Parts: sequence; structure tokens; C-alpha cells
Amino acid sequence: MSLIHDRGQETGETAAGDLPALAGAPEFELELVGEVVEPPAARPAAGLRPVVVVVGVVLVVVRHEYTRTTGRNLGYVPLGAAVVARRAWESRTTARYERMIRAAEQSGNHAAAVEWDQRRAEFVKARHERRMQRSAARIATAKAVPWIAGGSLIVLLALGALLAVAQRRPGAVAEPVEVLARAVELVITVAAATWAPAVLAVPWLALAALWHAGRAHAAAVPGGWLSAAPADNGDGGMVVTADTIVLALRHMPVPALGQAFREGWRPVFTLAPVRDGRGYEAEFSVPLGVTAEMIADRRPVLARNLHREEIETWPSAGAPGYVRLWVADRGAVSSAAPEYPLLHEGTADVFDGVPGGVTARGDGMLIPVVGNNGVLGGMMGQGKSNGARVLMLGCATDPLCGLDVFVFANNGDFDAYAPRLATYRKGLDDEVIESAVERLHELYRDVGEREQMLADLHAKKVTRQLAQQYPELRPHVSLFSECHELFGHPVYGELAGELAVKTAKRARKTAEVLWFDTQSSRKSAIPPALVELVSVNCCFAVKSWRSNDGFLGDGSFAAGIRATELRPGRDRGTSLVTGISDAQFELLKWYFIVVDDDTGYDAAADVIARAMATVAPGTPVAGNSPGAALVVRDLLGDLADVLTAGSGRVRVADLPAMLRKLAPAWRPYRDLNGVQLRGLLDGEGVRTTNTGNVRELDPADLYRVVAERGRQE
Repeated sequence: MSLIHDRGQETGETAAGDLPALAGAPEFELELVGEVVEPPAARPAAGLRPVVVVVGVVLVVVRHEYTRTTGRNLGYVPLGAAVVARRAWESRTTARYERMIRAAEQSGNHAAAVEWDQRRAEFVKARHERRMQRSAARIATAKAVPWIAGGSLIVLLALGALLAVAQRRPGAVAEPVEVLARAVELVITVAAATWAPAVLAVPWLALAALWHAGRAHAAAVPGGWLSAAPADNGDGGMVVTADTIVLALRHMPVPALGQAFREGWRPVFTLAPVRDGRGYEAEFSVPLGVTAEMIADRRPVLARNLHREEIETWPSAGAPGYVRLWVADRGAVSSAAPEYPLLHEGTADVFDGVPGGVTARGDGMLIPVVGNNGVLGGMMGQGKSNGARVLMLGCATDPLCGLDVFVFANNGDFDAYAPRLATYRKGLDDEVIESAVERLHELYRDVGEREQMLADLHAKKVTRQLAQQYPELRPHVSLFSECHELFGHPVYGELAGELAVKTAKRARKTAEVLWFDTQSSRKSAIPPALVELVSVNCCFAVKSWRSNDGFLGDGSFAAGIRATELRPGRDRGTSLVTGISDAQFELLKWYFIVVDDDTGYDAAADVIARAMATVAPGTPVAGNSPGAALVVRDLLGDLADVLTAGSGRVRVADLPAMLRKLAPAWRPYRDLNGVQLRGLLDGEGVRTTNTGNVRELDPADLYRVVAERGRQE
């Protein structure tokens, strides 16, 4: 308690706050002496303190690791007794067979139930035969005992008689019997001496056997309190078994699945977990009311139950009523892809496919080229451009393959490829868009010409042998990078989409190949009809199921093919790919073509230089491609193409629309009007007439000027 001093006056124990205010009283100068202390914590009543102390000691003792270990080892003995009793019971009854029959019936496996019922019948029959044999053996033994005893006595007496004759002592007749009696006496003496220790040791041996049986059973059924906690060595869940998957499913937050387990349902494995590259693959049934999509929706929980990362666990739809599950080894997906296999030597064959990357199983995967079209999609910075570079670099090493690259952005991703490209345009200018549309026109016409040539050759599709023999049938791959700029163009976007769809529909057998990469799956970025037509779909990390299905096809997300599970940044360079194997999809880690933006180094340059030395004659590259030459159109020739000989006069104002339809990508025709066309015609010496204040062109006048120019040339 603080003391109050009045400095020279009386010192008391009254608190300062309790001093009364007295009228006329002298003022005191108060000073608090002492220290401020916290109020004491609440303490139990004095009568309860011993109880609290005892409870605390008991809790410390019970929770101690030594106590838990002791209790666990003591619990092994009754558990072992139960295990031994159960084994003894099941070995003598049909309980085991009945349990297996019930499990098979609950899982819907009627064939297994019938098989176990047959085994039960065989067991009952064999048990009855054994009992009858034991009963007959006891009767036979009882009948044989007197004969055995009498025969043994006769043998002993005969031996004694022979001994007596040999030794000429009549008393030797009883010696064999005496020897047998001494042997029996010795056995009894030894037994009497060891009986007490044996009687004392048998219970302990029995306890040791029961302890061992209980411990083995507890180790085989993990999760109970009798199981010793395993050391956290980081390899939990490394091996995936059917029991592991069933345990993971039992703890899934899917109500219908949990109810089925409580009612005794168990999954049937049409494919038990087997090693598949760097992981495990399995297929199992799901109960009524549960779909593969419901399992895939809870993939984070399933991955945790299997001790895996989310990206290492891939449930998808299998056969109707079944789920296909692939589980990677821990860390397998996050490991980097090996070096690009064609970096230093070798060539690719576009008819077989070009190296793309490594699957989660650890297998190198080829990307099919000829006979296929493809799309690469995903968020920015996740590896689309590198995927396109890997694809085109592999195609560049094929001596027969021609390449076009249109990049609708101002980047240098393909600058190192330029010497090997027949056409290379980049930028956001309308001229790049126009050249891409013009190239799509040429590709569509080329598809028709190739189809006709195949018909003339009586061939069904372009093969490598035909491509070597006929340069007109060389495989040609065209890449349209950042194609959302092309298809979203206000003037040429719709036309470009229409041409791309038409070409993709007919190009499969003609060795014309189209590839597109884009950041968005919206209709304005890439036509949905085009995505449906392509056979190779590559989707890097995306944010929504709409983007996922936009790149991989409708229903992919519901089927468990989900690029939304890829982690942006962390899974850069990894994509979900369909159409490159017999599997529903592949998780592909793309090879990386090293490039340094600071120094300008590009590992592709050396590969391109090597490829240029092996290009086959007739394969278009920069400088010898027909598309590389400057495109010049003849106005009068184009007018002659759009007008029909012998037709009547045509309004000059209607001619610009006809010219734009003939050459939609030709910039001079895009903004041409009737007045400008009249001036151009006057400059070429083509006469136009004015009828009713409407300028008209007579096709005969046009053909006459064209013919005169031809004679002059």
C-alpha cells in the first residue's frame, strides 16, 4: 500500500483518494511512496489446490512421450490376442469368405462375389473331409495301440533272448527291457527339472507372440492410436496404392461420396495404381450421385490427402461411372525440362512430329505437325511465345518444310529465324495485317491447287515421298503470333477469321499447317469455330473456366482438364495439351530456347544456321520465296478480271467494290471511290461515258486499251 506523507506532519495509512476535503483545513503537499504492482492473479480456493496440482501432474505424465509409448506397447498385447483369436476363428469357420462376399456385393462386383461363394463351398467340403479323416485316424490309432505295445514287447524279449544265448547268461533276457526303463526314467528326470522354468517362460513367450502380432497389425493399419507416429522424413505418400486412394476418397468433402462409404460402398479399380513414368495412374469407380467433375472440383483436398501438390494430382473423367487419376511423384512436375534435343545436332521430320517438351511422366513428346493445326493460349508471360519458337525451330530443321511467321507485335522473338522463313512480317501496322490476310488468301488457293494435284496423282494425302518428288507439295507451316490483333482488326478481322476457318477445314491432307497463339480466348481474339477445328490445343495458365474451355474446347473444365490449376509464374513454360497422344491430355513442360534480351543472344540462331545448310532445293526460304517479291497489281488487269466480256456498261461507282472483293488486302483499293477511279482510268487512256449524269464504263473500251498495251509490250 502506498504511504502518504505531509512533510513534517503526521504520517498515516489512509489512501489519498479517501482524504476528506475540510473547509479551512491547511493544504498538505502529498507524496506517494512505493511502487505500482499488478493485481494478483486469481488463485483457486485453498481446498482445491491439491486437486489442481494432482491433475496437472497426471496430465504431464499422461502426455509424456514415454507414457504414450508404454501405453501403446501394452495395447499391442490385447490387440494381438484379438488378432490371433480372429485368425483362429476364421481358419475354422466361413467368416472370412462371408466378409469378402459382402464386400464384393456392396461394391457391385458380382463376379468376385460368385468366386468367393465357390471358394466358401470348397472350404466347407475340405473341412468336412478333414474332420472325417481325423475321426477315422483316432479310431485306427486306438485299435493299433495294443498291437504296437505287444509287438514292441515281443521285439524286446527276442533281443533279450538273443543276448542271453550270446552271453550264455539267462538273466540277459530282461536287459533290453531294463534299458528302455532307464531311458524313460531319464526323460522323466529331465522333464521334471525343466518343467518349472518352462511353465514360467510359456506365459511370457505367449505375451511376446501376442505383442508381436498386435504390433504388426497396428503397423498394417495406419492412423490409429496404436500406430507409432512416423518420423517426418519428407517422403510421406511417396507410394500410391489402392488403399492410399481409398483413404484419400474417404476424407473427401463430397457428401454423396461420404454417405456411400458409410453405407459400405467401396470403389472398384479397373486399373489398380501402376507406375506410369514419374507417377502413378489408376482408374476407379464412383458411387451413384458422384461424378468425376465433383472429384476434380475438390482437387486441392485430394492432393493434400495424397501428400502431393495440386499440380501433381490430376483426376479426370474415365469410362462412364469411373474416374481416371494420375498422381505425379513429389517434385516431378516442378523440375526443369532438359535441353532442347536438336540444339546441337539432328533434324526433325514434320510428318512424324517435332520435339515439344517433356510430359510429367518424364517422356519426351513430339508435337504433330502435318495433318494438324494448333492453338497456343494463356496469360501473358507464361510461355506461349517460347512454345511457338520451339515448334517453329523444330520445323525449320526439316529440309522440306517451308515456314511463314506473322507477329502482330513489335518484338524480336523470331528475328533469329528470319533467314529460314519464306515470309516474315512483324508489327502492328495495317500493312502487316493486310499481308497476313493476303497470305491467308494464298493459302486457301494453294489448298485447292494441292487437292487437285493429289487427285491427278491418285493420292489421298501428301506424304514425305510425294513432297520430295513434287516441290509444289512441300509441307508449309504458317504461324500467326498474337493473332488477337489480326482477328480483332476492325476492317480485316472478320475476313481473316473466315479465311482461317475455311483453310483449316480443308488443309489436313494437303500438308498446309496453321498455328496461332493468343492471350485471349474471346470471340474477338480467335474465332470459336477455329478452336473447334484445330486438333492440337495448348493452354498455359489461365484464370477462368471460360478461358480454359475457350482454348481446350467446350467441356474440358468439367472433364477435369483444367489449366486454371497451373500456377502463374511458378508453372511458367508448362501447359495442358490435347491431341498429341492417346491420353485425354498431357501436362507438358516445354523445352526452352535460351534467349538473352540484354545481349541479343538467341540459341536458335545456331540451329537456323545449321538448318540453312541442309534446306532442300525448292523449299522456300527468305529471298527465294514468291511471297518475298514486291507485290504489284495491275488496275486494268483487275478490272478485266471483274468485268464479263460482252456485258453492258457498268457504273464506275460500282467498280471499287468489285476490286476490293477481288483483292481485299490491297491497300490502294481499300479507300478507292468512283471519282478516284475515273481519274485513274483517264490517266490510263480508258474512256468513260456520262449518261444521265452517271459515269459508266464500257468493257469493250477497257479490253481495247488492254489489248493495245499488250501489243506495245
